[in-house]
Amino acid sequence: MSTSLRNIKQAGGPDGFDPRSGSLLERLLFNHRAWVLGVCALVTLLLGWQATRLQLQASFEKMIPAQHPYIVNYLKHQEDLTGLGNALRIVVANPRGDIYDKAYMETLRRFSDEVFLMPGVNRTQMKSLWTPGTRWTGVTEEGLDDGPVIPDGWDGGAASLQQLRVNVQRAGEIGQLVALDQRSSVIYVPLLAQDAAGRPIDYGAFVHKLEEVRARYTAAGVQVHVTGFAQVVGDLIAGVKTVLAFFGAAVVIVTAMVYAYTRCVRSTLLVVAASLIAVVWQVGLLPAMGQGLDPYSILVPFLVFAIGMSHGAQKMNGIMQDIGRGMHKRIAARMTFRRLFLAGLTALLADAVGFGVLLVVEIDAIRELAIAASVGVAVLIFTNLILLPVMLSYSGVSPAAAARSLRAEDGGALKRLWAGLATLTRPSRAGFVLGAALVLTVAGFWLSRGLQIGDLDPGAPELRADSRYNRDIAYVRDHYGASSDVLAVMVRTPDGLCSGYEPLNKLDALEWQLRQMPGVESTQSLALMSRRLLAGLNEASPKWYEFPRNQDMLNTIAVRTPRGLYNDRCDLLTLYVYLSDHKAATLERVVAFVEAYAKVNNTADTQFILAAGSAGIEAATNQVVRSAWSQMLWLVYGAVAALCFITFRSWRAVVVAVLPLMLTSILAEAIMVVMGMGVKVATLPVIALGVGIGVDYALYILSITLASLRAGATLAEAYHRALLFTGKVVTLTGVTLAVGVLTWMFSPIKFQADMGLLLAFMFVWNMVGALVLVPALAAWLLRPRVAVPSQVAPLEAVRVSA
Repeated sequence: MSTSLRNIKQAGGPDGFDPRSGSLLERLLFNHRAWVLGVCALVTLLLGWQATRLQLQASFEKMIPAQHPYIVNYLKHQEDLTGLGNALRIVVANPRGDIYDKAYMETLRRFSDEVFLMPGVNRTQMKSLWTPGTRWTGVTEEGLDDGPVIPDGWDGGAASLQQLRVNVQRAGEIGQLVALDQRSSVIYVPLLAQDAAGRPIDYGAFVHKLEEVRARYTAAGVQVHVTGFAQVVGDLIAGVKTVLAFFGAAVVIVTAMVYAYTRCVRSTLLVVAASLIAVVWQVGLLPAMGQGLDPYSILVPFLVFAIGMSHGAQKMNGIMQDIGRGMHKRIAARMTFRRLFLAGLTALLADAVGFGVLLVVEIDAIRELAIAASVGVAVLIFTNLILLPVMLSYSGVSPAAAARSLRAEDGGALKRLWAGLATLTRPSRAGFVLGAALVLTVAGFWLSRGLQIGDLDPGAPELRADSRYNRDIAYVRDHYGASSDVLAVMVRTPDGLCSGYEPLNKLDALEWQLRQMPGVESTQSLALMSRRLLAGLNEASPKWYEFPRNQDMLNTIAVRTPRGLYNDRCDLLTLYVYLSDHKAATLERVVAFVEAYAKVNNTADTQFILAAGSAGIEAATNQVVRSAWSQMLWLVYGAVAALCFITFRSWRAVVVAVLPLMLTSILAEAIMVVMGMGVKVATLPVIALGVGIGVDYALYILSITLASLRAGATLAEAYHRALLFTGKVVTLTGVTLAVGVLTWMFSPIKFQADMGLLLAFMFVWNMVGALVLVPALAAWLLRPRVAVPSQVAPLEAVRVSA
């Protein structure tokens, strides 16, 4: 780095440049450029072939926090709780009347039979009006009697339909399998984790097959509504395929923006090519690692491309300016590599930290996203920090673009803007900026106090409110008197004692108290069913609406209750709590009450444990997110601060770089409150990435500013020099990143749209912070040193990092 820019300009070309100068890495790359291009071409072909094996996939087990105590309890008793975690409810409605219609019942039978035969269905637990396990129990003149809901000798005639009506009422299935208005019924479809061949269920293929069945029977004259995890995943996968089209749109838009900046076709295409090569490498490495893309990680290629474009623009800008000053394209590429490799590497490491801290989230889908994104960042080190300068050393930039770049520095509105921003290094103006930032910080913090954990809206928040799935959820809620949000409380007893007086009595007490709580619509358990049957056996006398201490009578009642209220070994009871929604406040209230009740009433023989059901899984997820949220923020800020200190070797510079990021985080949380968004699995990555990627701007600007200060420049001169060199491209980078993720807003997947909007805000605001807050903070924290001749760095070193 001893060769000054002035000497290189006097050389006028590569003949006056010593190819042995520079670091070992620089000499290895630029003295063997053809080999570098050849190796990268071979790797691209290989990983491009690998990318064709990439699959869109989703797994129920990967979407839940498998290490959380609630989920551990659920998985331990999963065989006894079949369907509670992963099941579909297919509602078949008769638009022409009630369900007591021969044509409707025949359609329901055929529909039920087709679903029964689909791969992945747990046939032993599937339930509809036509399944043999759907039975009624009642008191007749001959005593306690029962039988299948579909009467023997069914012929669809008037007598059979009338008997069916009676049996449905006896079975207590109104509000469960049959709608309150009796115009629809449910096919309850629990799903297996694996198919008969031992392969994980392919939700995309399963839902595609179900859609074919749904379309066929809808055409036959019934209305079909489907809810459940598999349907959500199927809709997400369908939405993901639409999102891939947005990737193409993002490429076109960002390419146009970069070209508008450079006005050079070949350099623009090379920057785009390097970023697309990074995407190919990243998606090609995933199948080799045994991973695929799911609705969360599908966004990673967007981010890799956008980050690649931002770093590529920095490299192209440096080469363009050096060529404009008369430097040969190969030397310009090497000088830019010298100046920006360390800053770019540190920035990408900060990006990797933003992704890496997501590993603290104990949800496999998020951890796989973190791994996929970290692979993408590692790839960018090769494609955009190494391959791109080598490619540009061959192509250079057009002379017109290089000359235009210098003219833009020397005059016009941009020069006035940089001069105006440089005045923010004056203490008086810096104080005004910092005062405004303090006001924003206080206002943002006050708003962010309303930020909640988890989902804040009913239905599936992953999808838009007007999506078909959320309309189906609303239909079920309106016609069945309960949502699909079920919290299952398990009660563990010794073998054969689930129907004992003590566990039933304690279960009954908990159930009664839960039914009084806001947010709880209804409950179901062996205790409640036993009360009702005991009273029914005794002419509905209220005196018998109590548990007898006669164990034989309790056992007689238990064997006639529906399946699922206790297991085959009679050592586990299940209390089903139907909630009005799965909002965070509702879940926290109910779960906290059950835990408090368990703490007081648990004994050696009766233990209340949480949790199963969709609401139980959501409650566990919320607790994991709450724990990971603060832990993740500490880790990402600590790691970013450490990287900045390693780069700058100045704690004051670290403060200047990190404080704007903190303001952005506070304002982002305030925006989440205003937009009605909670902290959940989908928004955790945004919080981390906004910090990891946001520090890139400060790294580029402060690297040049600190080097100039150490060379003897005043703070105003140093910052102005940084703006001349990187100000325009930092602005381009912020806008490029924002536009790259703003295309997500058009996604049919709601959480992707939310992530796009939040990331766009954080990218733009971090850019503003780098251009406005960094000089204001520097005015108070950074002081220029008087340089001695031995300390004065040549200009190309000034443009590196300190």
